[in-house]
Amino acid sequence: MKIGFIGLGNMGAPMALNLLKAGHTVNVFDLNAQAVQSLVDAGASAAASAKAAASGVECVVTMLPAAAHVRSVLTAEDGVLAGIPKGVTIIDSSTIDPATVKACAEIAAKHGNTFVDAPVSGGTGGAAAGTLTFMVGGSAASYEHVKPVLSAMGKNIVHCGDTGTGQVAKICNNLVLGITMAGVAEAMSLGEALGIDPKVLGGIINTSTGRCWSSDTYNPFPGLIETAPSSRGYTGGFGTDLMLKDLGLATDAAKFARQPVYLGALAQQLYQTMSMRGAGRLDFSAVIKLYRTDRDAG
Repeated sequence: MKIGFIGLGNMGAPMALNLLKAGHTVNVFDLNAQAVQSLVDAGASAAASAKAAASGVECVVTMLPAAAHVRSVLTAEDGVLAGIPKGVTIIDSSTIDPATVKACAEIAAKHGNTFVDAPVSGGTGGAAAGTLTFMVGGSAASYEHVKPVLSAMGKNIVHCGDTGTGQVAKICNNLVLGITMAGVAEAMSLGEALGIDPKVLGGIINTSTGRCWSSDTYNPFPGLIETAPSSRGYTGGFGTDLMLKDLGLATDAAKFARQPVYLGALAQQLYQTMSMRGAGRLDFSAVIKLYRTDRDAG
C-alpha cells in the first residue's frame, strides 16, 4: 500500500520504518528534518506538509504528541483533509482523549473519510521490534480494513469497540502503568533504605506476587535491568511529561464519568512534581528520584 505517515518521534519513526520493511510505500512528514531524513535514508519519501503526505495515498497514519496536534494536522489549511482522497481511512495512533477522537471522526466523516483511533502500548522497544499492541476503536469493518496495516507495526491488534474506545483502553492501561511504576519505585527505595541488596529484592519481587511490567522489564532502580532506561540515566523510553499527560487524560475522563481515581490522582501529583523539578524529559521511571533524594538515583 501507499501510506502517509505523520509524526516521526520516538514511537512514530520506528513504526514508519516497519511499514517500509513490510514492503509498503511510505510518504513521511514531521517538523523535525533530521527525523524525516532518517526515514528517507531507509527508503521513505519526504513530504513538505501533512497535506502532501496524505495526497494520493491509500491510508494515513498519525502519531502525534497531543490532541491539539491531531486536530491541527487534520484540519489545517495544509493538513490531512486538504490532501487526502475521499474514502481513505485515517488511523490515529496518538494518545488523546476520547472526546477529541469522536470530534475528529465526525469532521473526517463529513469529508468522506473514516477516522480510527488506534493508540499503542509496548514502548519504544515494541515500536522498534514491531511487537506493539494496538487498541482499535471503530466499526468492525474499519477494524478489518486497518488490521493489515497495523499488523506490520504490531503483534497484538485488538478491536476495543466503537470510535473512541481504543483511547479508553489506552488511558486505563497507562493509569495502571503510572501507578505501578510509582509503587515499584517506592518499594525498591524502601528496601534499599532498610539494607537489602536491590538485586536480591528485585529478584524476589519478580518471582513473587509483586511482579509486574514495571518491576521485571522496566525496573526503576538503576543497574537492575540492563535494557531499562534506569540503567542509562533514564534517557529514552517514555518521558515523564508524556506519562503526566496520560494521567491527566485519565483523571479528566474520570471527572466526566464521575468515577473516582484515587491512586491515579496521587500518581499524577508525583509525576507533576518530577516535571516541575525539570525532569519532564527523563523516562517516567525516574520517579524513583523522589524517593532517593539523599542517595544516588542514577
